[in-house]
Amino acid sequence: MSTKNLTPSYVFEASWEVCNKVGGIYTVLSTRAKTLKSELGDKVFFIGPDFWTGISNPLFKENKTLLSGWKKWAEENDGLRIRVGRWQVPGEPVAILVDFKPFFEKRNEIFGWAWENFQVDSLHSYGDYDDSLMFSWAAGKAVESYYRYFKLTPSDNVVFQAHEWQTCLSALYVNKAVPEVATIFTTHATTIGRSIACNGKPLYDYMEGYNGDQMARELNVESKHSVEKQAAHHVDCFTTVSEITGVECGQLLEKKPDVILMNGFEDDFVPKGADFTRKRKEARAILLNVANTLLGTSLGDDTFIVSTSGRYEYKNKGIDLFVDSLNKLRNDQTLQRDVLAFIMVPAWMKSARADLAQALKSGEKTGAPIGDPRITHELNEQCNDNVLNQMGWLGMNNTADDKVKVIFVPCYLDGSDGIFNKQYYDLLIGNDMTVFPSYYEPWGYTPTESVAFRVPCVTTDLAGFGLWVNLMKGRSSMIEDGVKTVHRSDYNFNEVSEEIKETIKSFSGLDKKMVSRARENAAKIAEKALWRHFIKYYYEAYDIALRKRDGRMQLSKKNKSSINNL
Repeated sequence: MSTKNLTPSYVFEASWEVCNKVGGIYTVLSTRAKTLKSELGDKVFFIGPDFWTGISNPLFKENKTLLSGWKKWAEENDGLRIRVGRWQVPGEPVAILVDFKPFFEKRNEIFGWAWENFQVDSLHSYGDYDDSLMFSWAAGKAVESYYRYFKLTPSDNVVFQAHEWQTCLSALYVNKAVPEVATIFTTHATTIGRSIACNGKPLYDYMEGYNGDQMARELNVESKHSVEKQAAHHVDCFTTVSEITGVECGQLLEKKPDVILMNGFEDDFVPKGADFTRKRKEARAILLNVANTLLGTSLGDDTFIVSTSGRYEYKNKGIDLFVDSLNKLRNDQTLQRDVLAFIMVPAWMKSARADLAQALKSGEKTGAPIGDPRITHELNEQCNDNVLNQMGWLGMNNTADDKVKVIFVPCYLDGSDGIFNKQYYDLLIGNDMTVFPSYYEPWGYTPTESVAFRVPCVTTDLAGFGLWVNLMKGRSSMIEDGVKTVHRSDYNFNEVSEEIKETIKSFSGLDKKMVSRARENAAKIAEKALWRHFIKYYYEAYDIALRKRDGRMQLSKKNKSSINNL
């Protein structure tokens, strides 16, 4: 057998987050697209759900002539309703959006097929399971349709990659319906691992004691766990995004990953030179203006600005720990510098606060707080919000004598939130430091983004990114690496909170020379995480998948020959 790696001529990838900005998987795919396209051109296809009926999708630009022959054929012969165009990200790869709603009328038959062929148990499904599997089925049929229409063959080396449990059924379908296609499944976080963590159970110290199937029943995620586990066992190549999640897969899915596909990044949107300096200055001015208007203060540019961000997973993302550490810092009489902290985490937002928006528009400073000085937007069921309740319980009310002020920004920073009216990256650049004290974080794009913008950060060794930094650098430090990776376990909340408090205090007291050194080192870490360094792991997965595919097909021919000889 040749030792030369097998490489694909065509790559299809399916994800719920193609042209649909939801979370970290969007960043994985959208930033890697340009690197893949530079190798394969328009033979890279991203398949996503089309639920933008009647409204414009700003992330997708339809092209009615692109693959028009296949599109018509797929509609007439395969019952597929698809739109083809370009994903509006660097590289502008081909995107195929599939309308999965027509398959709901065949839902029972589809679930029956999944059980009969792969023992996928859909009996206990609820919530988003049905939507996800109907999309997944449609995505698999789209790959089959394209393959058959263009009369591709095994020598074309077609690879199909499914991301997260939402697209597992597409990998299983392709495996059965188009065995000539090599299949890869990537779990970015196991369903059962996330569920254990979200339900307050100790995930890491008790990992070896968990049975995934048993816990799925206990936590009522049997159907999601079932399709994910079957995909992990049946695809040609099973992958995940970090070593720590690989351990989780081995225990809870009973299948160790074939390859670790670490999440790379592209920094082509990070401003350079004078533009960087200008944008950082502008960001700080905006952050301070909103804070001073809301708080009735006059915090100057020497204020130390720190933030956290990400999905509103209160425990998993360590938001509770961040608030606790800020409270400790607030009560530290040795703190010498004003600290302004932002919690930039989208919640169940109702609208921008009208009183704050009006004050910002008028530019008038009253010298007194406006309404609740802890939050920038109105929330639905605000009295039940975790961040505000924790701050209230700790007495964190942003009073005039507090040297640490904490502001909750519970909205998507998309440039039109009504208060900041800036994209997240346009505010991130203004920070002096960021903190992401995650408990459950398979990779962690927020710290990756932070160091790309030369903002030193704190993360933990329960995050894939933090673990990678530690493996690469040893014990990391804020100054020498621009990243401090704190050890976190199931039971050391208070110790981590204290360490983060001390880190913020220490870093806020450094001179400009030391801060500049830390910022430069942060950028060096970011450079090592670029896709040009990490894409090799994908080609390793392609090689494994294609070789496994070849083995399957040879076995199939042998079995067919044996049957014919009977």
